[in-house]
Amino acid sequence: MNKTELIERAITNEVIGVFYDVYNTLGFGFLEFVYSLALERELVRRGRSVEREVPIPLHYKGELLTAYRIDMLVDRKVVVEIKSTHALPSSTQRQALNYLRATDLEVALILHFGPKPEFIRLVHSNHVL
Repeated sequence: MNKTELIERAITNEVIGVFYDVYNTLGFGFLEFVYSLALERELVRRGRSVEREVPIPLHYKGELLTAYRIDMLVDRKVVVEIKSTHALPSSTQRQALNYLRATDLEVALILHFGPKPEFIRLVHSNHVL
């Protein structure tokens, strides 16, 4: 892969497209779980593997501290964090980056079903070159 290619481009492009389809159909105002169910249905319809409420263990010096629970994992490669608040909380990006840091996953999408739809794509490599 050359440096101009996006990591997991096909998956993230499809998830973003589905995000806008769901937003355009449902609009603003529902709880996160409603958007999560709609995203899951549409992604599965399109042939994607979707897991919801996926536990991610966090270790410290070899000992289990706790487990995070991510909203959605698509094709076991892309973390999807869903928010449906009026304003996107400032901690959301840190939260998604921590999911990546706690795993071998490299890409996360934050999908904000707010008054205006918006997404943020985050990349974090846990691999030393």
